[in-house]
Amino acid sequence: MSPEAGTTRARKRRLDPLVGTARNHLRAALELLPGAPVPAAEPPLLLVACSGGPDSLALAAVTAYFGRPRRDGTRAFRVGAVVVDHGLQPGSAAVAGRTRAQLEQLGLDPVQLRRVSVQAAGMGPEAAARTARYAALEAAAAELGAAAVLLGHTLDDQAEQVLLGLGRGSGTRSLAGMPARRGLFLRPFLELRRTDTEQLCRIEGLAPWHDPTNTDPAYLRSRVRTRVLPFLEEELGPGVARALWRSARILRADADYLDSLASAEYARLRSASAEGIELDRAGLAGLPDAMRHRVIALAAAEMGGENPSYERLLAAEALLRRQGSAGPVQLAGKVSVYRRVRTQRVPQDARGYGNLVFRTTGQPADH
Repeated sequence: MSPEAGTTRARKRRLDPLVGTARNHLRAALELLPGAPVPAAEPPLLLVACSGGPDSLALAAVTAYFGRPRRDGTRAFRVGAVVVDHGLQPGSAAVAGRTRAQLEQLGLDPVQLRRVSVQAAGMGPEAAARTARYAALEAAAAELGAAAVLLGHTLDDQAEQVLLGLGRGSGTRSLAGMPARRGLFLRPFLELRRTDTEQLCRIEGLAPWHDPTNTDPAYLRSRVRTRVLPFLEEELGPGVARALWRSARILRADADYLDSLASAEYARLRSASAEGIELDRAGLAGLPDAMRHRVIALAAAEMGGENPSYERLLAAEALLRRQGSAGPVQLAGKVSVYRRVRTQRVPQDARGYGNLVFRTTGQPADH
């Protein structure tokens, strides 16, 4: 055996276990992608959403491996990236430029840099930045014909998300955290810790940017990250973050199952009316609480509303008892719901009395 061959084999044996683990997580995430209906002329494109931070930069380095030519000269994927500059901090353009240079050195192509304008009207700065960022990522994916956009969220991000949901008093869907896949978006690193992505950057010789807002106590998520989770780990013992991540996985499976049942019930109880959408009173009243709340939320969503709070769901549900006001009850997103009473026109068989009617706010009820 030649010295060169021996050196090559030794180099292959020295693959860092963490790199191998990260590649396996990404490989499993890519299996969530639907297969192409017809063979493509070129390999599908993966876009990494990269801020320059340790999580997304490590993800870019790991994803680059899947864009390398195989022994037969073909490639399973093309790998590119999108760097979104929110323009919210001094020097953000320089950070975006350095990030783009590192991505190109990793072999990613194309690498797009998109500058966005963050409009915070009606929402907090974090939500406004998130909205602008996802819009830019979706636009880039559509323009480039990407098969998926990869996001660098980690197990720690998931734990923080669950704690934020608990603090808001949210339901099962919110406590289920971030999904591994939603539409074009994949999160391959949800089982890796933030310390893992920092180590991956060191292994790859990358220089990540550390966003100062991640430790700024002015932001709720930053306080959860720097104060709440460390306190829980200290008081309850190590493993709290992983336990929260595990709870999110369990709750996601439960939420998916309940949502599928609710969709079937909604289709059974829903009918169109002149005002908007109508739900059958008797059928709705006969559902378990968890199912009834989901069906009401589905009606609000179809009318263009937001997910109602628990308090608003209870108020809408109370209309079914025929006690007190028949409404309307205001739901989030300019949607209201009222109970049809006997002074209103209903079909000749009178089965519509007591039904819940959902309409857009400002549309007059049919009294």
